[in-house]
Amino acid sequence: MSLPTSSAAGTAPAGPTGAVPPLTVAGAGLVGSLLALYLARRGHPVQLLDRRPDLRRSGRSEGRSINLALSDRGWRALEGVGIADDVRRVSIPLYRRVMHDRQGQLTGQPYGAAGQAIYSVNRDQLNRTLLDLLEARPGVQLRFGQQLQRLDLAGRALHLRDVATGREYTEPYSQLFGADGAFSAVRGALQRTDRYNYSQTYLEYGYKELTLEAGPGGTWALEKNALHIWPRGQYLMIALPNLDGSFNATLFFPYEGPASFAALPDAAAVTAFFADVFADAVPLMPRLAEEFFTNPTSSLVTVRCYPWHAADVLLLGDAAHAIVPFYGQGMNVGFEDCTVLDGLLNAHGDAAWPAVMAEFEQQRKPNADAMADLALYNFVEMRDRVGDPRFLLQKRIENKIAALYPDRWVPLYTRVTFSHLPYAEAWAAGQRQDAVMARLMPYIQAEADFDGPAVQAQLLQELAATGV
Repeated sequence: MSLPTSSAAGTAPAGPTGAVPPLTVAGAGLVGSLLALYLARRGHPVQLLDRRPDLRRSGRSEGRSINLALSDRGWRALEGVGIADDVRRVSIPLYRRVMHDRQGQLTGQPYGAAGQAIYSVNRDQLNRTLLDLLEARPGVQLRFGQQLQRLDLAGRALHLRDVATGREYTEPYSQLFGADGAFSAVRGALQRTDRYNYSQTYLEYGYKELTLEAGPGGTWALEKNALHIWPRGQYLMIALPNLDGSFNATLFFPYEGPASFAALPDAAAVTAFFADVFADAVPLMPRLAEEFFTNPTSSLVTVRCYPWHAADVLLLGDAAHAIVPFYGQGMNVGFEDCTVLDGLLNAHGDAAWPAVMAEFEQQRKPNADAMADLALYNFVEMRDRVGDPRFLLQKRIENKIAALYPDRWVPLYTRVTFSHLPYAEAWAAGQRQDAVMARLMPYIQAEADFDGPAVQAQLLQELAATGV
């Protein structure tokens, strides 16, 4: 949805019939579509509005990441609407990170315990699946090409514009859910209310999508069941596998500086830079220069705001808490919004919207803020630390501690990715563990040092003192 640009006039088109007014969801992306499914399966009539055309017919992706990392919180949300098994069949499990240094040497780091994986899933394919399910449900109306011009909070009315015809009209809403992305028009209306807190913070980095081609016969030229990372200190490239054997690569790169988008003005500069810095990937990128200048450069923004609800309006997903993508949790935290809201409706009843919205905001705001901090924390880890032998040693030591004391030491990544523990609790525990490791690692120069009596005594002292 776009930010308001003009006033509206006219009357609304005919809405869904029946005595019960529909619930309105703004934004037909992943979170908005899943939310509409959750509301519809509870028996509510639902209308889903989006200013963009139907992606099932337009094929649009607007430069956003083609592949996403789906983990436990996201799977739980998909199970709630009965489509987890269908999605699992078209996703690829990733059991570890594989780091590529400048010489093409590889090191690996498992994501969790044996058998634990995150999953590479195609964004548009998942969105299409959700929209198809919605279209098949009675009582659901999908309306594309409808731009929100203005939101009248006092009058509980939407002022809309039909993108195809230019016609402007007004219609009432009973409950409105703003799931219309990081630049939400619904949130834009809330921002103009008194004492509304809002911030958006951009990294000095942008990102660009590139492709690593499949090997002969559609084989994977890199390890299939891994997320690949090329950490280079001040920038990085990652790649996730596709079902056809290719990899969707994303370059996270400064906008300005000696190594930056600004420093690569033409095809010759791009080719020379990649050959020097990502040498082992270049043979898999025959369309590198073409894609580099054709694909958009997208920004990386963190959005924080409060409150999330007012006048029967509730924000969810990126509209409430856009984060940078470095923990692979953007989709998962948005999907978890849907399961939390569904649980609150179970607890309070489907008519208790004021109580549900207030409690949703109270529960989710601290966790969304924690996840935003975690995403920024993991950016530094992926960019700088995963190529550092000392960091990799520390991770192996942490895994040893977890094996020895499974009830007292759960790695941060495991808490975030493979559990449903609130993000704020996971982040607080992770910070305590980081402090322990900072004091323990000076005594460890090699993995074998961990088993020494001095290190074991120090570890027990740390566990007792910190309450980890």
